[in-house]
Amino acid sequence: MKNWKINSWRKYPVKHIPEYQDKKELDQVLNKIKSFPPLVFAEETRHLKKQLAEVVDGKAFLLQGGDCAESFAEFNPDNIRDYFKVILQMSLVLTYSASLPVIKLGRIAGQFAKPRSAPTEKQGDTELPSYLGDNVNGIEFTEKARKHDPKRLFKAYSQSASTLNLLRAFSHGGFADLKKVHLWNLGYIKKSPQAKKFKELEDKIADALAFMDACGINSEFNRRLKTVNFWTSHEALHLPFEESMTRIDSTTGEYHATSAHFVWIGDRTRQLDGGHVEYCRGIENPIGIKCGPTSKPDEIVKICNLINPTNEKGKITLISRFGHDSVGKYLPKLIRGIKKEGANVIWSCDPMHGNTIQSTTGFKTRRFNNVLKEVKDVFAVHQSEGSYAGGLHIEMTGQNVTECTGGAKNIQDQDLSSRYHTHCDPRLNADQALELAFLISDEIKKNSSYSKNAIQAAS
Repeated sequence: MKNWKINSWRKYPVKHIPEYQDKKELDQVLNKIKSFPPLVFAEETRHLKKQLAEVVDGKAFLLQGGDCAESFAEFNPDNIRDYFKVILQMSLVLTYSASLPVIKLGRIAGQFAKPRSAPTEKQGDTELPSYLGDNVNGIEFTEKARKHDPKRLFKAYSQSASTLNLLRAFSHGGFADLKKVHLWNLGYIKKSPQAKKFKELEDKIADALAFMDACGINSEFNRRLKTVNFWTSHEALHLPFEESMTRIDSTTGEYHATSAHFVWIGDRTRQLDGGHVEYCRGIENPIGIKCGPTSKPDEIVKICNLINPTNEKGKITLISRFGHDSVGKYLPKLIRGIKKEGANVIWSCDPMHGNTIQSTTGFKTRRFNNVLKEVKDVFAVHQSEGSYAGGLHIEMTGQNVTECTGGAKNIQDQDLSSRYHTHCDPRLNADQALELAFLISDEIKKNSSYSKNAIQAAS
């Protein structure tokens, strides 16, 4: 990495970095965090990158999901368990539909900081700093809560470590047993307009598991059926914290962000000459790049080349987020630009961020049908362009919240206030997230078959 250092990002312009009043206190906190154990390890990161390389070749699918912004208040083992259950159930549906392994990547154990459209927020005659995530300040609209407090980084680290500890226990302690995942409650399906289709797919999965069991292929004799690999990710937004969590791998001399296995650059911070791109080009982790309506194909190509100069498979994931009515306008040009360059990337669809609207009751929300339409349109564009749509990136929770309207239970604008708990953007609830997996199962299957044929023809 020519001219790259762990702190070289500081020489570049940066956006959405919190301004702390007490710089000395911030430095003390960051120096202390530098002495803390890593949250993830270099070999785990390398393992994930190898799995992601399979997605580039159309041999796997990436499922990435979790909170818009984690909060200290909602930190609870039951919430983590319920979230993990939904991710496993979604991956089971997608695995069966595509006949491909699904890589499970959480927006969890570190997804705290959030960029905001304005540095301040006004209520009445009072103007205060915007809420930037629980690792920076509090969501309560008071002068004390909105102060940027470096000590919050300690709590964010601690919560991330505890979350990771529990997720590792769930992943390898029998909770993820394939048969148990299938038997978890799917009662909401009976209320869906797609109930018959869902039941047919559920029965096919049950038959497949029964056949495997009859052949002696079950978790009692095969440990792989009761354990899963589960990886963590977050936006690499708070660069001072990321720098403090960046360590040298003693076996290779390479730098790794040890705050998560995978980090991404947001749509608001992917400036080619900015600090976030500069930081990410020096670490070995897989990197996501959010691509919105302002993305220019040549700019994304340059960022890919800067971060991944050797064109390594599994290194770059392009996460498109255009909005349900704009996919056809922007995505084909981006795909053609990347194909012309010959860049090895994973194409993932984020159908959430381009579909945020204001409800009639004043809450930020997302329409389930708009989310679904963006996913289907993305798959259709990739098929027409001869590329592989290899990932889904969603904001979701395992809780029964009312933040996105629509879905099988037909949540309405007037229902939003009953269980609206998000600290930032609206999330799909557990039922909506699983329903989405069922509803895109046909597209996943067609996309998988199409990509396999295209890859075989090319080789």
